[in-house]
Formats: sequence, C-alpha cells, structure tokens
Amino acid sequence: MRPFRFALLLSVVLLVPALARAQSVPVPAVVGGAPKSGIIGVDAMTGTVFQQGQSSFSGMALRLRVRHPQLVPAVEILPTFEYWQNTSHVDAFDIETKRRDAALTADVRWMFRSRPWKPFVGAGFGLHFLNNEVRAPSLNPPHASQALIKGGFDVLGGIQANPDARIGTFLELKFINVTSFRQFKFNTGLAWNF
Repeated sequence: MRPFRFALLLSVVLLVPALARAQSVPVPAVVGGAPKSGIIGVDAMTGTVFQQGQSSFSGMALRLRVRHPQLVPAVEILPTFEYWQNTSHVDAFDIETKRRDAALTADVRWMFRSRPWKPFVGAGFGLHFLNNEVRAPSLNPPHASQALIKGGFDVLGGIQANPDARIGTFLELKFINVTSFRQFKFNTGLAWNF
C-alpha cells in the first residue's frame, strides 16, 4: 500500500470515530468558570509550505482539539492529519516531478489567557509519509519513485481569534524538523468549537 493511502486510511480510522463520539457524548458545559473537557473542536486549515530545497507551495490539514482541564487547564492536545503535494513540469525536456507528504502528528499546545485574541505555543511529533516521483519519458530511467516514512519533531506558535465563539479563526507558524525534508509552514484556518 502506498504511504499516502496508508496515512489517509489511518487518519480516517482515528479521526472519524473520535468525531462521532464528540457528537454523541455530551460535553459538559462551563460550570463555575471551569472549561470544557474532551474533544472541544475541529480545525480546518490551509498553509503555505516552505520545504528545504523547494519553492513555496500550498498544503491542507484537519485536526481535533482535546482538553482535559483537571490535568492542566490551559493545555490542548492536537491530533492532526496534514497533506501537501508539489508538482513541477519542464516542458522542454518532457520532465515532471512530484513531491508529497501525508503526515500524522500529535502536538501539545499551551493557550495563554487573553481576550479576544488568544496566543499559543506548542510542540509535538509526527510521522511523515513522503513520496518523491519523477517521469521523464525521453530520459533513462523514464520513471522513478521513492517512498519514505520518517519521524520529525515540530514547534508551533500562533494566535486564535474568538476562542469562545462557535466559529473562530487562527494564524499559526510551524517548523517541522524532518531530516532532509525540513519544513516551515504558515497556516491559517477556521476553528469550529463544540
């Protein structure tokens, strides 16, 4: 099974049941100023990716936000599925290259207390299912590909707007340290709060 398909299947297996539980299990309301517990929201984001040795291109991601305020009230756990693909063509030589990364990550972020903007910082670890492919019918070999699975640590920071509204927005900077595939991402997206 190709790495991307495996990562997509694994993310569906992990995220869909969690979303179903979030809809079927009532999340306790704020009582006496205590924050909610369990799955508290979903983020959908798009980002500009700067990978080592590449020009910038776009990616997308989907993540859950989980909180357990009895342990540490200001900390959220973020299981995430991220994907990007970059394709280049050199028509004069009939060459096409593709690079892809499907990543499953788990980040932990600390939310600072402030209103209406809420800054945050975090760190985590991810598995990256990387694929490099070249098609050059006029050259030898005419087609070659390489699939890798690598782990990498990341750090992130950003700011979330309207953290108590049903729909909020956020901006985020993320650095991913994967050997030979280091990435810097500028993400923006919508936060759906349960």
